[in-house]
Amino acid sequence: MDIKGKISIVTGASKGIGKAIALALAEEGSHVAVSARNHESLHQTAESITALGVECLAFTGDMASESSITAFIDATITRFGRLDVLVNNAGVGHFHNIADMPTNEWDAMFNLNVRGMFIATRRAIPHLRRSGDSFVVNIASLAGKNAFAGGGGYAASKHAVLAFSRCLMLEERNNGIHVVAICPGSVNTAFFDSHRDISRARTENMLLPEDVASSVLHAIRMPGRAMVSEIDIRPSMPR
Repeated sequence: MDIKGKISIVTGASKGIGKAIALALAEEGSHVAVSARNHESLHQTAESITALGVECLAFTGDMASESSITAFIDATITRFGRLDVLVNNAGVGHFHNIADMPTNEWDAMFNLNVRGMFIATRRAIPHLRRSGDSFVVNIASLAGKNAFAGGGGYAASKHAVLAFSRCLMLEERNNGIHVVAICPGSVNTAFFDSHRDISRARTENMLLPEDVASSVLHAIRMPGRAMVSEIDIRPSMPR
């Protein structure tokens, strides 16, 4: 896909991976619609996008809420008239042994990481089909492929993202929609701010959000006859 002039949506775009992806798409000439719950941070992202010479729609809302998701997708179509790229990035992680996992934290992960992704994708599919050459990019995680103690809820939600992505790819490939699941290892973002057990030495060897964004662009730029359906990204020098 030639990204220039295309219309992209990125959820969870106020910081971290989502912000990096939104900026990377904008740098390639895509107009971008972004969403997040934090109004101030989201509009800082939007200002950075428009500074690159493209248009931006900023929507403050909760991507675990069906009404917010629907309003965001509809507002994007009203503003731009089409949709070519949907990046389902919004997500949350809570880490406890299963015996100690609060139900509300389990529900929060599945409501945002899985249910929100499903609702956004379902709403976007008719518009992506009309594009004729479009992408759904789901930000999963290596946690969806690798078990670890304390990750029962988060890993289960990201495993669901992978299963969803694989089914969607088979269902929509003949409708011109390419589907790719991006599976990063640990990325040095605010996601880890609450996990004080991670040493500074380790964070310095983590992936950066820009590494994930580069992988998204790589998948989108693949020749039309080829489709990358999953990308695993690991630090080259792990600790």
